Amino acid sequence: MLSTNPFVRVPALDFSKAFDTVRHTTLIDNMAQLQMPHHWVEAFFDGHSHCTNYSGEVSAYADIQASVIQGSGLEPAAYVVTAADLRPKNDGNVLIKFADDTYMTLPAENSGTCIAELMHIDDWAEKPTSG
Repeated sequence: MLSTNPFVRVPALDFSKAFDTVRHTTLIDNMAQLQMPHHWVEAFFDGHSHCTNYSGEVSAYADIQASVIQGSGLEPAAYVVTAADLRPKNDGNVLIKFADDTYMTLPAENSGTCIAELMHIDDWAEKPTSG
C-alpha cells in the first residue's frame, strides 16, 4: 500500500479478553459459513463445565458457553473465524486479523474514513453474540 500512497494509517487494535468472549455457537456457525470442517470443534467444546469452590462450599456445575481453553492452540484461529464477519466499512481499507490483534490499514486517499472505521469496529465488538 505504501508503494502507491504517500502515507498509510495503521491503527492497531487489541481486543482484551478476546479468547474469553468467543461464543462457541458463533464460532461453529462462522466455520460452517466458511465451509470449514467444524464437527471436531463442536466435539472439542462439548461437555465442558465449571464450578466454584469457596470456603468449602461448592457451587453447582454450569456449562461453559464461551471462551477457548488456554494453551489449546485453537485460540488464534478461533478469534479469526469468530471475527470473520468483521470487514472494513469503506472500499480500499483493509483489516488484518491475527490472534486477538487487528490492524486496520487505510491508504492516504481514505485517511478521512479512520474515525468511521473505528466506530464501525466498535459497533461490531459491542453487538450481542448468539448463544
